[in-house]
Amino acid sequence: MKILVSNDDGVHAPGIAALAKAMGEIADVRVVAPDRNCSGASNSLTLENPLRAQQLANGFWAVKGTPTDCVHLAINGLFPDWQPDLVVAGVNAGANLGDDVLYSGTVAAATEGRHLGLPAVAVSLVGRELQHYDVAAAMTKEIVAGLTDHPLPPMHILNINVPDLPRQALTGVEVTRLGYRHRAESMVHTRDPAGRPIYWLGPPGQGADAGPGTDFHAVSVGKVSVTPLQIDLTAHRMLAPMASWLETLQP
Repeated sequence: MKILVSNDDGVHAPGIAALAKAMGEIADVRVVAPDRNCSGASNSLTLENPLRAQQLANGFWAVKGTPTDCVHLAINGLFPDWQPDLVVAGVNAGANLGDDVLYSGTVAAATEGRHLGLPAVAVSLVGRELQHYDVAAAMTKEIVAGLTDHPLPPMHILNINVPDLPRQALTGVEVTRLGYRHRAESMVHTRDPAGRPIYWLGPPGQGADAGPGTDFHAVSVGKVSVTPLQIDLTAHRMLAPMASWLETLQP
């Protein structure tokens, strides 16, 4: 098996090193990631500037671009004689729970892999001190190995969140749905050295829909959360109701 590893925290982040090592135990791995932290980049692509890729001393490739750029380049040009069977993104420094997946560059890297026809997995480490990247990587390795016998359906990815705990302290693995956060806290207003106003993004909201069955709840009780995500965002249940009244607006 050939696995492309990427992330949004940057090519030098500890999470990607742990993930590459774990994936290397079961596959031929190549690492292509942003040359800097691109957290929150979502599915953005670089359209007006060329992408530059540099291979580092450890064999990883650093790209001056977004996580989506990295996966797109790795699959569609960087390696003419090498095509991955799977894309794995992470290990992200922090949770990607609930509506975080709409902003996450880690989830976006996996999504780009799926857009290009490959099964894909995103993995994040949930906690404050973030010490156990190796545990998150090991759990991901086991899940990835299981995909051989239990392949993902088309246009789906797995979003994995692992509590920042030693392996023996984890309480299980649970298949979950996305929860939902409260509204984010207010922007932090301050001033730059010249006295001009500047604003920092405030902390994300706490879980609002965070009961049993959600990804929020699973990690709160020490479980690995595995959420299958679909790329089709169509609200299918709305099609018929909307059609019934929009037809009256036809010329």
